[in-house]
Amino acid sequence: MLLALCLFDGSWSASARAQEGPAAVAIDRCSDRAVAAIQKRYEGVRDISARFEQTTRAVSMGSAPNEPVVSRGKVILAKPGRMRWSYEEPEPSLVISDGTTIWLYDPAFGEAQKMPATGGFLHGATAQFLLGEGDIRRDFEVSGVACSETQAELELVPREPAGFEKVFLQVDPATGDVLGSRIVDLLGNVVSIRFEGLQTNLDPPADQFRFDPPEGVKVIEVAP
Repeated sequence: MLLALCLFDGSWSASARAQEGPAAVAIDRCSDRAVAAIQKRYEGVRDISARFEQTTRAVSMGSAPNEPVVSRGKVILAKPGRMRWSYEEPEPSLVISDGTTIWLYDPAFGEAQKMPATGGFLHGATAQFLLGEGDIRRDFEVSGVACSETQAELELVPREPAGFEKVFLQVDPATGDVLGSRIVDLLGNVVSIRFEGLQTNLDPPADQFRFDPPEGVKVIEVAP
């Protein structure tokens, strides 16, 4: 539900921001329609399932930029505030939340991190309002980057302190379906996600959002 995105190209945003006058007004009106459509669309959704591809571009501390890391797997998001990100490539791992606790499990290292579920967690940021549990205009400062009849791009900056700087969404302004997401964290790292095979309201069982550390796994408690 951050869903089926065409990966963001930066040049599109740059040119759109440079527009002034009637073009800028048209973008604002189009983006207003897109925000209203998103809110209406996802208030009626109980859960979302899809395959995903995640591209992570980490900030480089040296002279050469870091190579992007591509991960793939399956995701389930469900009210209230539950999620399961099952990473399959390049290495198996899990991110699971029952709405109260988040677990990050890395089988290769035999470790599981446990932390409170908060809106500042990277993946939970957009999941909250995409499942109708938030209000976009209330929770974010929203501006239109570009907009057409078939696709709008929105920039969302959280109004309250969070673990990320901003979120870019690509949206179908007619249906409210989110076509893509790009999250920029406070260090400048960028995570882009695109989804395929989106399905809604499948009512996944509750045990999909519970995690019991396997025997011998080291549990690390992470303070909020």
